[in-house]
Amino acid sequence: MIEIRRATKSDFDGIWQIFSKVVKEGSTYTYHPETTKEQAYSIWMSEDVVTYVAVLDEAIAGTYILKPNQPGLGSHIANAGYMVSDDHAGKGIGRMMCQHSLEEARKAGYLAMQFNAVVSTNVRAVELWKKMGFAIIGTVPNAFRHQEQGFVDLFIMHRFL
Repeated sequence: MIEIRRATKSDFDGIWQIFSKVVKEGSTYTYHPETTKEQAYSIWMSEDVVTYVAVLDEAIAGTYILKPNQPGLGSHIANAGYMVSDDHAGKGIGRMMCQHSLEEARKAGYLAMQFNAVVSTNVRAVELWKKMGFAIIGTVPNAFRHQEQGFVDLFIMHRFL
């Protein structure tokens, strides 16, 4: 049984295990592959975001953050970022975290959710987001420097809540 709950400071070592591997791969997030643990903490555990963990068998199997997409007059649109450990890939954790984030965003009063930088070559994520009701509303050509494929497009994806 997977439990999704708000993260605590004591969860960060488990989050870091996932974050560091995902970011180091350089294929799905725009964060620098050499992001330090301290930098990651300031990104993922900031007071400006709400951080969640997906726990399976007492281990952190995934994590996500939820925040306003823009400050001020754009703060009614949510933004989220999700990471799943390699050990738990393909178990539906990403889908469960997305569903959870949509519910949490609704509860928080957001009207929609937007992803600003979905790497076009991340086919699993693109297809999952489409199944979750997101549409590609824009393409930024060659905006991502993929570690293996060179410059690839980023998609902007959106859905109303």
